Amino acid sequence: MKWFTPLFTLVLLFSTFQSEAQQRPGSLRGIVTDSSTGESIPFANVIVLDDSLSQVTGGSTDLDGRFNINPINPGTYNVEVTFVGYSKMRIKEVMITPNTITTLNVKMQASNEVLQEVEVIHSAPLIDKSKSSKVTTSEDIQIMAVRDISSVAGQAAGVTSNTDGETKIRGARSEGTVYFIDGVKVRGSVQIPQAALNNDYREVSPQERFAGENYNAVTENEFLGTYFKPLSTFGADVDAASYANVRRMLKSGSLPHPDAVRLEEFINYFNYDYPEPEKDEVFSVSTDLRTCDWNKQHRLLRIGLKTESIKSEDLPPSNLVFLIDVSGSMSSSNKLPLLQNAMKIMVRNLRPEDRVAIVVYASSTGLVLESTLASDQNKIINTINNLSAGGSTAGGAGIKLAYKVARENFDEDFNNRVILATDGDFNVGVSSQEGLIELIEEERESGVFLSVLGFGTGNYQDAKVEQLADHGNGNYSYIDGLLEARKVLAEEMGATLHVVAKDTKFQVEFNPNKVAAYRLLGYENRLLADEDFDDDTKDAGDIGAGHSVTAVYELILREQADSDTLWSKEQDLRYQSNELKDDAFGDEIALLKLRYKKPQGLKSTLRVETIKDIESTNPDFAFLSAVLQYGLLLRRSEYAGSSSLESAIGLAERHLGSDPHGYRREFVQLCKLAMDLH
Repeated sequence: MKWFTPLFTLVLLFSTFQSEAQQRPGSLRGIVTDSSTGESIPFANVIVLDDSLSQVTGGSTDLDGRFNINPINPGTYNVEVTFVGYSKMRIKEVMITPNTITTLNVKMQASNEVLQEVEVIHSAPLIDKSKSSKVTTSEDIQIMAVRDISSVAGQAAGVTSNTDGETKIRGARSEGTVYFIDGVKVRGSVQIPQAALNNDYREVSPQERFAGENYNAVTENEFLGTYFKPLSTFGADVDAASYANVRRMLKSGSLPHPDAVRLEEFINYFNYDYPEPEKDEVFSVSTDLRTCDWNKQHRLLRIGLKTESIKSEDLPPSNLVFLIDVSGSMSSSNKLPLLQNAMKIMVRNLRPEDRVAIVVYASSTGLVLESTLASDQNKIINTINNLSAGGSTAGGAGIKLAYKVARENFDEDFNNRVILATDGDFNVGVSSQEGLIELIEEERESGVFLSVLGFGTGNYQDAKVEQLADHGNGNYSYIDGLLEARKVLAEEMGATLHVVAKDTKFQVEFNPNKVAAYRLLGYENRLLADEDFDDDTKDAGDIGAGHSVTAVYELILREQADSDTLWSKEQDLRYQSNELKDDAFGDEIALLKLRYKKPQGLKSTLRVETIKDIESTNPDFAFLSAVLQYGLLLRRSEYAGSSSLESAIGLAERHLGSDPHGYRREFVQLCKLAMDLH
């Protein structure tokens, strides 16, 4: 029966193909519309939930109200659709079948409780460059929620005007006082004219979320009137993951999701020419100003910190525990294989007295390499080479074991650190973001810090891993290739691993006689309450050896107009007075306060510096302005003014400065790539 063997082989191949086909993911697409008007709803959130109502994946609708979410593993799900001003929709038992597109069209109903009209009456045209225009409402100077009234999202928020020049904003909420002055919105009492933003900037088309990837929503900082809020308080952030992650998206041929763009991480990706600190100081402080390139009537204030650069041989030894995700989601070439090569780069740059342990986690967790001296390099690298991916992701159990190993080898004179390498896809054990953060906060009290290396695409959980690093007193990097691995784990290893100042906080008090309003660019997820600045129990950012931290404000200066507005004296503030004269405090525009702790310290040290109106001649600041324009445009920011990618390219090319590793030249190419994708 010679025919039996070919027939058996054919049946076996068909069975194998059928089995593989059953494992292939499907996708979900459709359109979200208003049930009464039939109009499409852009920027609605579409979330796929499992039986326990935990989020599996999600996306958002484009300008035409369409969504396309993939890949989704076969199964039955709940789908939840939300948008401001509409009742939440939950569709049950949506079946996703293998290798098939499931179509789901959703009609949303306006919510009477949320969707209400607030009349915003302008006594002058919306853009009037001759005088200020104060926004009032039927509730007598109550705000409207204008955060969504941008050049892209304004239509979605329902902005309309009648023949009398009155403006109505659908879905607004009362939550304070807002002024529109020549088209720029400023929260709080300012009562002075200010320059209008030019909203005709090169608009980058909205891009739907990378399928299955998850980013925390970012609500941009707004302009704040100095009378309304004289203090700006936030924690330091030296992470640069966002820049590398967005680079990965651009190189894959897609513009990034706006929430993947964190301006402070774009700023701090690059090194700037700050001086080394003075003897006995932890860091140097530099401040300067320049004209805002995307709004010539505004100014940019740069604040830069720089810690001491320490030679690698002078750094304390390291007690490192690598916590490696080897679950099935890590099997692709840009995940575990890239991670293995990145780890080998780092191991080859360690010193003989450094120690390395490796914990892996998937369906189960285990110690695959006990704490080993880095001098035994072959043993460590052989262990790395033998790692393989498979199973689900017991992230919580892995973190517990890694901290246990780090504590067992703890030395107070060492840099004690867990380095988590993952795509963030925790789904077994402690997997909720809140639960993992609580676990990390408990473990950090042992004196062991946590750093996170992110890998991969398709299901990358940026929102989760960023928060783990922030709460673990560590830093967060995204590794999109071996060049980034070398940058993070070799060239900048001292800054990556060796913290010299923890819980570093900034507090800037602006002089209302000099600064009418201000906006902090980025750091939205690092903002602190003003009273948290003096509270040593409040966590903040950490700075490594040889690292720099940069923060930038966009300022509207008082010199643009006269004002007789007075303000009340507040305790312990430098500039608050009912009798402040025009020449009070000379050219001081602000007071900078910094708090930080030593790596194992519990009590913070205070440092105070005055900020004067000093015009910058440093080419670094000009290059930084180019980076900011690039970030504002990729964020689709309503504050991008006259920014353009062409302007960013020209500015960067003229101010490349010292660029030994080519990062600035690469930035120019990324700007050109973003132009091509627009």
